[in-house]
Amino acid sequence: MKGDSGTILTEYIGAFINELAQNNLQHAVVSPGSRSTPIAMLLAAHPDIEVHMNMDERSAGFYALGLAKSLQEPVALVCTSGTAAANYYPAVIEAAYSRVPLLVLTADRPHEQRDNGSPQTIDQIQLYGNYVKWFVEMALPESTEPMMRYARTIGVRALSAAKNLPAGPVHLNFPLREPLVPNMNKAAEKYKEPIEEALSLSDTGVLSVSEMQETYYANLLADAERGMIVCGELVERGAQEAIIMLGEKLGFPVLADPLSQLRSGPHRKDVVIDTYDTILRASQASAILKPDVILRFGTMPVSKPLLLFLKEQRHAQHVVVDGGGGWRDPAGLPAQMVYCDERRFCDAISQSLPDQAKNHWLSFWQNMNDKTKQALRDIREAELNEGMVFSLLGDHLPDFATLFVGNSMPIRDLDTFFHANDKNIRIFANRGANGIDGVVSTAAGMSAVSEHTVLVIGDLSFFHDMNGLLAARLEKVNMTILLINNDGGGIFSFLPQATEKEHFETLFGTPHGLDFSHTAGLYGAAYKKVKTWEEWESAFCPSFAQPGLKIIEVPTDRAANVQKHRKLWDEVIEQVSLLVNEGI
Repeated sequence: MKGDSGTILTEYIGAFINELAQNNLQHAVVSPGSRSTPIAMLLAAHPDIEVHMNMDERSAGFYALGLAKSLQEPVALVCTSGTAAANYYPAVIEAAYSRVPLLVLTADRPHEQRDNGSPQTIDQIQLYGNYVKWFVEMALPESTEPMMRYARTIGVRALSAAKNLPAGPVHLNFPLREPLVPNMNKAAEKYKEPIEEALSLSDTGVLSVSEMQETYYANLLADAERGMIVCGELVERGAQEAIIMLGEKLGFPVLADPLSQLRSGPHRKDVVIDTYDTILRASQASAILKPDVILRFGTMPVSKPLLLFLKEQRHAQHVVVDGGGGWRDPAGLPAQMVYCDERRFCDAISQSLPDQAKNHWLSFWQNMNDKTKQALRDIREAELNEGMVFSLLGDHLPDFATLFVGNSMPIRDLDTFFHANDKNIRIFANRGANGIDGVVSTAAGMSAVSEHTVLVIGDLSFFHDMNGLLAARLEKVNMTILLINNDGGGIFSFLPQATEKEHFETLFGTPHGLDFSHTAGLYGAAYKKVKTWEEWESAFCPSFAQPGLKIIEVPTDRAANVQKHRKLWDEVIEQVSLLVNEGI
């Protein structure tokens, strides 16, 4: 070991960080703490890494998640020892289930200070269990040549593990002895030196199927008289157009979840069905629309009627294509799992198929979709309400906007009322674990690297992560928040427990009575509460030219919202039933 402790820290951790930067790590989210001092300072000193400060580790985890979601590249997370690292847990879980690459770097006490009552010390070994793809307890810093190569190698392996499909979080735990301050002059000199050749990222490539399998699946799909494609959340860029082309050649309707990125964009959408959630609420429709084969891409869509419909199709051939090699079948169906890159699969099958003449099965779906869409637009005739917000967003979001949607009712209203359009709108949500925690922070992280970010969120989710507004303010992000406030848990009013009147409000409705104008004032956000469509438009449309945080509160009534939804669904279901009675 050579040099003083500051130099040793600098050379060891600096070598690790420099390797991350040379392999294109560009962002790190850091929370303040003493034990993580050398990691934080050396990250901040690196000219190619942007450091985002977040005082609250729980918020920081989701902020990094948002950055990584938008970039589809690993983002580093840095915190001190103790319970600070435990606060990352919800974001790590979400990253694992959403396949988002995160590099979690936790500082720790050295081994001699563990399990003996030392302050701010917990057991951080395998802290996140099976929710990380790889865990490493880093060696104590040394500045010998073998240890420099060790630090660099672990860095590049961690990045590779986080990025390779299925992407996900990786955890590196750094035991560090005092003194903790690195030699910053040494770091500046080191970072200015000619770049040492980077170690190569390992690349697993993409999964593919054999020519024999291609022929088998091409024949299976081509022989189906009544097939459908179901597309949930898709991470891979470029698969969308290939899925559309395959649907056109097969003459299959493409039931596209809003997170599939198939509802928005300049691509063709003739085969895209975006009102299936409402159509399948009609029992006559689900009874007659029985497919021979169901081809699935991405996660299971948000829609519960679709999930129930799929569970009933045990006679059909189910084919699930997953380039990440997972098991995406919550319906418990006898499905054929095809581990192949989604775009490669679609391209290979499409090339072996003749151009498909438009068939009656597809035309029937398209006709139902058009009629249902027209009926759902009647939501605009009422006073401003929760469903109407999503119906209007398609018209008023600017091109190249990023829309982030909270869980519970917002994501379901998005599914029902946000329809196909030609704008370049990216739509995201935290649907890995489907929680309401960290939604504000995730959207703020996305807005740091995305243009025209809009967050639509319910009041309980907003309250749950108000700390995320501080990071948004300090990072000077430009974000418009549409806060749908029904004074409680709106989704429970749609569930069976709503009939239990005695305890419903206390246990599920949970009214809070909060005045969110004070929240906006605390975090320096522009604020407007709207009660009419005209007020909403006058507040929402100019918000994109206004820098910083903007909160537009849309107050709604939970009971009236349930009645409006059910009345509209009943009317649409009646029309769908009439169409179904005409037959396919």
